[in-house]
Amino acid sequence: MKFLRGFGVAILILFLAFSGVTLVRAQECQISGDDFSIADRIAKCEQAWNNITAAEKPHLDALQKMESDIAAFQARIQVIGGNLVKEEASIALEEKQMSQLLELTYKRVGTLYRRTITYNPLLPFLTSTNVGTVLRAFTYQQAVINDDKKSIAQTAIALQDLEDRKAKLVKERNTLTALKADTDERAVSVRKLVAGAEAYKSQLSGIIAQLSARQQQYLAQKLAGLNIPLFALSGGGCSSDLTNGKNPGFSGGFGFFTYGVPNRVGLNQYGAWGRAKAGQDYDTILRAYYNFDSIDSVDTGMQIKVDGYGSFSLEDYVKRVYEVPDSWTDHDLAALKAQAVAVRSYVLAYTNNAQGSICTTQQCQVFQPNPKGGNWEQAVNATAGKVMKQGGQPIKAFFSSTHGGYVYSTGDLQGWSSTSYTKRAVDTTSGSVGSFADLKSTAYDRDSPWFYCDWGGRSQYGGTAWLKPEEVADIVNVLLLAKQDGSAQQHLTQTDKPNPDGVDTWDASTVRSKLGSLAYNSVSSVSVGADFGAGKVTTVNVSGDGKSNSFDGNDFKTYFNLRAPANIQIVGPLYNIERK
Repeated sequence: MKFLRGFGVAILILFLAFSGVTLVRAQECQISGDDFSIADRIAKCEQAWNNITAAEKPHLDALQKMESDIAAFQARIQVIGGNLVKEEASIALEEKQMSQLLELTYKRVGTLYRRTITYNPLLPFLTSTNVGTVLRAFTYQQAVINDDKKSIAQTAIALQDLEDRKAKLVKERNTLTALKADTDERAVSVRKLVAGAEAYKSQLSGIIAQLSARQQQYLAQKLAGLNIPLFALSGGGCSSDLTNGKNPGFSGGFGFFTYGVPNRVGLNQYGAWGRAKAGQDYDTILRAYYNFDSIDSVDTGMQIKVDGYGSFSLEDYVKRVYEVPDSWTDHDLAALKAQAVAVRSYVLAYTNNAQGSICTTQQCQVFQPNPKGGNWEQAVNATAGKVMKQGGQPIKAFFSSTHGGYVYSTGDLQGWSSTSYTKRAVDTTSGSVGSFADLKSTAYDRDSPWFYCDWGGRSQYGGTAWLKPEEVADIVNVLLLAKQDGSAQQHLTQTDKPNPDGVDTWDASTVRSKLGSLAYNSVSSVSVGADFGAGKVTTVNVSGDGKSNSFDGNDFKTYFNLRAPANIQIVGPLYNIERK
């Protein structure tokens, strides 16, 4: 148990060390006011970040080293516990055997007592005339007495040894129980302290990553410039898909591939098709993507006002919506029928039951003046007047082409309000995801050309979105500098476009010079850690030039999009990084 006590002391030392870590609270670490206030408060955030990082660094290192020791120690406790169980069983068996031996010993003690009291060694000499016989009888009697004495003594020793072992067993079991409980409690406490520190750092990180209003507008314009297809019928594909043979003209580059398109709320159009191919009917498909009370019939003659095109009856309007391919005929047109009900529900919710008007682009629903016809018209006719309702009202049934294996609620998207009819779910055949490989093999929308896609590109590199190692290093340096000096943020946008804040943009060499020894000249590896339950990247890990750094997944995405050249971007929360 000496090892156990020593390990308990080590855990105690680490616990006390973490207890001394003071989590700094940045009371004024909120983004508001003018540019000076923003820079000043970001600097305060940075100071809080630096303080908390410096305070916890040695203890984090110690904890990481001791994680394996804790596991080994707990495994050792189990082994010792198992040995104690075996010892307990052995003692129980010996006690049972001892009870039988004690019974025999008690008899021998009684016999020995009687012999000792009644036996007179002179009697044989007085009653016998044969000396040889007398001597033999005397020798036998002494041997019997000595044997009884020896047997009784051995039994007493064995009994004492058994009692000692039982006492030791009880003591070790009590010590083990107390030490195990103490160790588990201290390990939980240590991890809780570290988790608290990391959670607060994450909070600071999120605050630090907030950009000026002009930079936010800049990012929104850059995203809009990609013309990401939000509906399945729009066609197209990725900038440099791993299978399309596009060559950037250099090797060793990095590609940043996003799962799905930005809006992942409501019906996943390619997911609906995947579900139809799996044999699901349209009601089952709709319930996979929305919360609603029932599918009810409404007046099909309601007049829908369409911007720039006048009015159409509800059914004539739906027949003119161009969202999904006409070829999706699997399982009795299930995907087309689900889309038709979603279109009808959306337009009624959007126009307040035909009181207002609706736009004709993918920002609303893609409308064309002529009916689409074909299988789409069959699906519309088969679901005529059917609308999803919650609380007696049509739901605003959002949808987009490709969700990348996940369904989000409106509350998950920045700037959107929560709604009761949208839901969060994993959109896979298994209902869960454990890895990127799982996602690629089980997502219902895996056949979409935008399921796993990089976005943007440059003509000088074959129209691809691959980045060179030194370009990725520059993005990493920008993020490092932004965290080191919040006031530098406005100088860290991409160098091939005008700065949105109207100040000078620092090029790669300037950023490196300001970082000094912390700067990367090139990176050799970039990997991500992901929360597959939530469908988002949590950390991005970067190595190169003999050093490594780990960044918050959302922070990395923000600064990547702010700094990456041309229109190259990461467009969603779940992304992966490929090496060419």
